[in-house]
Amino acid sequence: MESDKWIVSVEPTQVSLIDLQNQAAVTRRPIKAEAAVMNPATNILALRSGKMIQMFNLDTKQKLKSHDMDSPIVFWKWTSADNLALVTGTSVHHWNATNQSAPVKMFDRHPTIGPNSQIINYQVSPDSKWCLLGGISANPAGGVAGNMQLYSVEKKVSQPLQGHAGAFHMMKLSGREDQAQVLVFHEKKADDPAHKLFVMEVGRDPSKGAPFRLQPTVIPVPPEAASDFPVSLVIDAKDDLAFLLSKMGFVYLFDIASGKTMFRTRITQETVFVTCPQSSTGMVFGITVRTGKVLRIGLNGQNLVPYIVNTLRDTELAIKVAGRLGLPGAEHLYTQEFERLIGAGQVKEAAVLVANSGSALRTPATIARFQQIPAQPGAPQPVFQYFSTLLENVKLNEQESIELAKPVLQQGRPQLMEKWLKDDKLHCSEALGDLIMPHDTAMALSVYLRSECHAKAIQCFVQRGEYDKIVPYSTSVGYQMDYSSMLNQLLFNNPQGALDLAKGLVSAEGGPLIDIQATAEAFLSSNRVQETTAFLLEALKDNKQEHAYLQTKLLEINLIGGAPQVADAIMQNGILTHYDRAHIGKLCERAGMWQRAAEHYTDINDIKRVFKNSHQMNPEFVVSYFSKLNQEQSIALLKDMMSRGPANMQVCVEVAKKYHEELGAGELVKVFESNKATEGLFYFLGAVVNVSEDPIVHLKYIQSACMLGQFKEAERVCRDSNVYDPAEVKEYLKNAKLPDPRPLIHVCDRFDFVDELTEYLYLNSLLQYVEVYVTKVSPAKTPQVVGKLFDLGANQDFVKRILMAVGTACPVDDMVEIAETRNRLRMLQPWLEARVATGSTEPGTHNALGKIYIQMNKDPKAFLTNNMFYEPKVLGPFCESLDPSLAFVAYKKGAGECDEELIKISFTHGLYRDLARYLVERQDLELWAKVLTKDESGDETAMEKEKERRQLIDQVVEWALPESTSADEVSCTVKAFMAADLPGELITLLERIILQGSDFSDNKNLQNLLILTAIRADHTKVASYIDQLDNFDAKDIALICVSESHMLYEEAYSIYNKFAKPEFTQEKEEQVEMQVLAIGVLVDYAKDLDRAKGYATQVDEKPVWSKLGKSQLEEKMAAEAIISFINAEDASEYVKMCDEANEAELYTEIIPYLKMARKNLQENLLDTELIYAYAKINNLTDLEVFVNGPNVANIQNIGDRCFAEGLYHAAKILYTNINNNSKLALCHIQLEEFRDSVAAATKANNVSTWKQVCFACLRAQEFRLASTCGLEVIKYPDHLDEVVTYYSDLGHFDHLISLFEQGLGLEDGHIGIFTELGILYTKHVPEKVMEHCKVFFTKLNVSKVVRACERARLFSPAVYLYMADKQYDNAVKIMSERAPAFDNDLFLDSIVKVRNAEIMYKAVNFYLTMHPMLFTRLMEVLEELVDHSRVVNQLKRTGDWALQIGQAYMKAVQKADLSAVNEALNELYIEDEDYESLRKSIDKFKNFNMIGLASKLATHELLEFRRISAYVYRCNSKWSQSIELSKNDRMWKDCIDTANESSDAEIIENLLRFFCETSEKECFCATLYTCFSHVRPDVALELGWLNGYSHFVMPFLVQNMRQTFDRLKALEDRTKPPAAQDNVDEVAQTYGQLGGFNNGMLMLENGGGMGMPGMGMPQGGGIDMSGFQGGMPPQMQPGMMPQMNGGMPPNTGMMPNGGMY
Repeated sequence: MESDKWIVSVEPTQVSLIDLQNQAAVTRRPIKAEAAVMNPATNILALRSGKMIQMFNLDTKQKLKSHDMDSPIVFWKWTSADNLALVTGTSVHHWNATNQSAPVKMFDRHPTIGPNSQIINYQVSPDSKWCLLGGISANPAGGVAGNMQLYSVEKKVSQPLQGHAGAFHMMKLSGREDQAQVLVFHEKKADDPAHKLFVMEVGRDPSKGAPFRLQPTVIPVPPEAASDFPVSLVIDAKDDLAFLLSKMGFVYLFDIASGKTMFRTRITQETVFVTCPQSSTGMVFGITVRTGKVLRIGLNGQNLVPYIVNTLRDTELAIKVAGRLGLPGAEHLYTQEFERLIGAGQVKEAAVLVANSGSALRTPATIARFQQIPAQPGAPQPVFQYFSTLLENVKLNEQESIELAKPVLQQGRPQLMEKWLKDDKLHCSEALGDLIMPHDTAMALSVYLRSECHAKAIQCFVQRGEYDKIVPYSTSVGYQMDYSSMLNQLLFNNPQGALDLAKGLVSAEGGPLIDIQATAEAFLSSNRVQETTAFLLEALKDNKQEHAYLQTKLLEINLIGGAPQVADAIMQNGILTHYDRAHIGKLCERAGMWQRAAEHYTDINDIKRVFKNSHQMNPEFVVSYFSKLNQEQSIALLKDMMSRGPANMQVCVEVAKKYHEELGAGELVKVFESNKATEGLFYFLGAVVNVSEDPIVHLKYIQSACMLGQFKEAERVCRDSNVYDPAEVKEYLKNAKLPDPRPLIHVCDRFDFVDELTEYLYLNSLLQYVEVYVTKVSPAKTPQVVGKLFDLGANQDFVKRILMAVGTACPVDDMVEIAETRNRLRMLQPWLEARVATGSTEPGTHNALGKIYIQMNKDPKAFLTNNMFYEPKVLGPFCESLDPSLAFVAYKKGAGECDEELIKISFTHGLYRDLARYLVERQDLELWAKVLTKDESGDETAMEKEKERRQLIDQVVEWALPESTSADEVSCTVKAFMAADLPGELITLLERIILQGSDFSDNKNLQNLLILTAIRADHTKVASYIDQLDNFDAKDIALICVSESHMLYEEAYSIYNKFAKPEFTQEKEEQVEMQVLAIGVLVDYAKDLDRAKGYATQVDEKPVWSKLGKSQLEEKMAAEAIISFINAEDASEYVKMCDEANEAELYTEIIPYLKMARKNLQENLLDTELIYAYAKINNLTDLEVFVNGPNVANIQNIGDRCFAEGLYHAAKILYTNINNNSKLALCHIQLEEFRDSVAAATKANNVSTWKQVCFACLRAQEFRLASTCGLEVIKYPDHLDEVVTYYSDLGHFDHLISLFEQGLGLEDGHIGIFTELGILYTKHVPEKVMEHCKVFFTKLNVSKVVRACERARLFSPAVYLYMADKQYDNAVKIMSERAPAFDNDLFLDSIVKVRNAEIMYKAVNFYLTMHPMLFTRLMEVLEELVDHSRVVNQLKRTGDWALQIGQAYMKAVQKADLSAVNEALNELYIEDEDYESLRKSIDKFKNFNMIGLASKLATHELLEFRRISAYVYRCNSKWSQSIELSKNDRMWKDCIDTANESSDAEIIENLLRFFCETSEKECFCATLYTCFSHVRPDVALELGWLNGYSHFVMPFLVQNMRQTFDRLKALEDRTKPPAAQDNVDEVAQTYGQLGGFNNGMLMLENGGGMGMPGMGMPQGGGIDMSGFQGGMPPQMQPGMMPQMNGGMPPNTGMMPNGGMY
């Protein structure tokens, strides 16, 4: 285990990989190796076998590298992801995994850690400059000594250390910028019993200061572990801690920063032999040595500091650890220490303490303490020292960052803030950003972004002019804002910024955030054509159908507005396709953009009109434009263009070239011909003729070329084209009578108009072209030309001259055929002889000469015999009518090609002898078959053929074959006779050859053939041939004799018997083989075993006896076979022999055979069967002697076999021999030897054996022995149920309980024992259940025991178990359903811990029903857990008495201000007529139906409740209802207060009039006083004057006059002219603050529109913007930018009239 990713286990035949990060999934690889280690970072597996080491990449399944070491590896380890360390007996090597290099030797092992030491550890420092090798060895004084070697890679020196474990670690030290590389190691010197921990820095640059080093600290080893020693030291890099694990299972926890021991405990009784850290959590993995348990050791941070404080009593360590690791438990220590340092004036130390305290002391109060401390002369202020210390160690929190920023920014040092932000030392917040904003907008933006203050961040973007960043930022953070108003303000102030913002808004992810049309209109209304264009291009880039109108307007404003080039570029890019093409086409035509206009027109008349200007168009455009037209339009346009003169001819030709396939070549030709444009037609057709497949194109091109005198082109097309109609072209060329006939020559030559060409040239006296044609153009057509010349009566000398001129180029066959048909063959003799003289070997030439010589009788036989080049199939038939013998010679010359013709002519003309000789010489079996096959039809023709066949056979037998001296010829002839099924003729033939004396008399093949033929044709002759002939293949012939088709067994036996004699077979082995074959005929074919036994006795050969024994064995004659095999001393069939003997139960007879077999064979079966035979005959003495002697028997199998057959005594001997105590115990059981069976089971120590012995003893009522065995069985959980079932079935319950009670004391007792005992108690001893559950709860399977308790109705133990197992839902359920199980304290303890909240509401009903007096206590417990509205509804459904019971509960939870609770309590208060409580409830809690309550109380009989109703109406602004209620109850003060609170002048005026009507003068005066600010003076004066209340109204008037005077005075002071010294900046600032954003941006609010007077669009020739309204009302629709005069106060702008001049 090199890391927390993999555990690798090496097994004999495989390597198992356990993936710790994938739920311990196991992968097995069929790899054989001694050791394997997995790379800690990647899936690279290193394997070791002997001196060979290899690396494999498991992901790619490739071998990366391998190496054969010089000496064995004693330890290896991955020191990093790239390096594998290899330790040999003398040195240490490093092997790099990233390249193909060999292992590199690092250093030699120190003498103190020599070959006698066992290496247990190797470490490499993080900078790879230090190595630590650790090992252990036997201490002469006793115990285990540890030695380590510290090696410096740079200095190449080693230092020995006395200790057992060590490791390197990088840590951050307080007060230092750089990290420290420390070595943490254990030291135990031989002369010092103390164990010490060393922490020392290695590798520090001296120029940076002295290295870090701690004084050695003593490790507190417990007294019982005096001989213990460390086996590994693992670093927790996350928390700067070290774990030291010892051999005896102790673990020590050290603080590396101080070197102190923080904790010690024993975690296992075994040795943790391999460990590794888990970097993500700081924990340590370990594996025990014997049981292979995987341990995970980690820090319990919650309890560490309290443990250090309370147990170790080390306050200083607790403070340091709590501060460094951020652990709880030291808050009071920090406070005490801080107060002490502040009191002592140690400001710096106090600041360090706060920095190291985590969040315990970093509060505003601490900052205030430092700010209150006066500064010392010459020293910085304490608060700055505090902040400086914090910045060195930690990141400031929000309050600290703000307090530090204030003085720094006041001093004008924002660069410090920038540095701290870059180093992430400040906590970014909105308040911090607000502080920085006036000083540095960019820095403030950074703060706002980090603190996610989106509105402030966007405001910064606006101030910085980064409008394009607003939308992406808002979208990314999901911030919603009013973009329309922002865009309106930017439009006049910063058009480019408005454009950038609009682009961002319309391109926002998820769709546009503004209305595109309204925004475009806003831009254009400001005469911003360029910005409008840019905006619409961005908005319409998706080219959607719904934007068709906007696309049209975008092009229109540029075409009309004087920027046609912009529109042209837009159309050129093709990004818009849905606009009104017809309308845009007209605009393009007006603008003189002919090409664009043509692109947009579809009507042919419009297109023709535009193409009147085609001379101003790009020719390439004109050509490409035709691709958009259909055929009819294209033809019409072409006609129109060509009719305008030759200026368009070239472009028309180009159009025709490109679109001839679409438009049709015929139509295009008609267009050109109709305009008499021959030259244009020629150029057009010249471009397409090479690719066109239209015959008319090629014809018209030839005609136009001839008309223009382009004869070379005409000749080329006639020569190369395959498309034109040859007849039509031929007729045209003949009629044209061209001065150069070569085009006609090519046409006629290619399309086989040779006769017409010859006639044309001959009749037009162009004889030189005839000679040119046959010599240079087409010599192969010479025969046709000559034939036509013959027909035309041409001069023979001219013909001969042509032939001689053509020479060998003329095809001879065609020429000869034409000459023969015209009886002119002899005229060719000179030409043919000339060809032969040149060495011609053409068959046609020699055939023609042969015919001439045969006709002339010019020594034809010599020609036929000697000439090698003629064709026999040609001259043979030619000779048949003249001389058959010449035909035979010709056919024979064919060497097999003319066999059919040769046979036919031989039979026709009686040439049988010649044919017989020919057949023998040919040696062709197929040819023989043709002449020897008999015709079975039976007609006259068949009879005639049979006569011919017999004559041929006679000639072969009498003459042809006897004359032959070739063995191959004889062999082939014999095979032919055999194939023709002529056995009689073949026997006659062979007897003549073999028996009558010839060169082939001793030929083995012929003798074999003679005997075989006789076997097939005449069985009676076989025996005589066997006696007469001696040179034949005896074995093969004999095999044929015994075959199923012949069954000549006696003949075969005679052959084997004859050739077994010495005169025929000299070798003894071959003689024996023949004898075996002979007896094989008797036993295998004749089935005569008695005769075979006599023959075996006669020859007395072991192979013969063996053959006889096998046959007897097959015939189930086991006893006889045993005798035969013994005589043969043959044990080869021992397997089958044993099976047959067992089947026949010949156990006594088989023993001699098995003893014989064991002399030569050492086979398991032989010894096994011999033992079995002894056992079956009960010969136990010989059995025991044999078993104890040397043997290879399978004792186990034969023992099982004997046991199965009830031979228990024999089985006992066998099991005793092999120490199979399990089976031996069973034998003792069968023999009722129970004590012996227990002893055997003890030796076997197998659960199955224990179980069977236990059950046997139980059946025999040997309870003590059964208990002994049962204790061993119940150790295994899988067998508990079977034991319980067996005991229970027999009814021995007491013994069963006693067995399990004894099992409680087992050392390896498991949970199943305790569980089953608990279940048994529930069934048989219920009084012990509760005690058992309480004592052994941690060892119980709670679910099983609980089910047993419930079945036994033992509910109290069930509740206890459920609660102890934290199954509170079930515990509550039982207590609710089972009254005896209820316990209020337990119930309340459980109900708050249930997982299903519904149970709580069921508990409410349960308490209301069963325990109503305890309901309040229940709700106190559930107050924070339940929905109080639901509980109140439950109370209501239960009844009014339930509400009364729950009143105390509802008062307790009313603080949550829930509607249901408030209404229920209010109802109770009303019922109880407790108006004071009701008034308090209404004042404090407003969440209820107040209007409903007021309506209900309005008619209540008690005055106070009616006042409460008026009060509720007043609280809900129902002023009239409240005042009316108060009037009815004459509660004048309530009326006045309500009217004043309403602030409604009408309501107050009505109340004043009411008081006047009711003559309530004092109330009238009180109302004026109370409602002074809401009463109009005229109303008060009027009512006072009318009702004579002058004195009552006078105080109001006096106060009103004073208020008016004060307001006028303040107005005069505010409106007086400004002083002369006021600077211009203040004026500018004043104007800058008119309207707009708070940041001073100008907002134009006045006027009826966005534009300025006098700056509207020009009439008549300007841009028509009416289309943007599109049927909408004059006002903008929702979602667009608002009208400037809608929703804003008018006439508040810069000019009085709302506009600008």
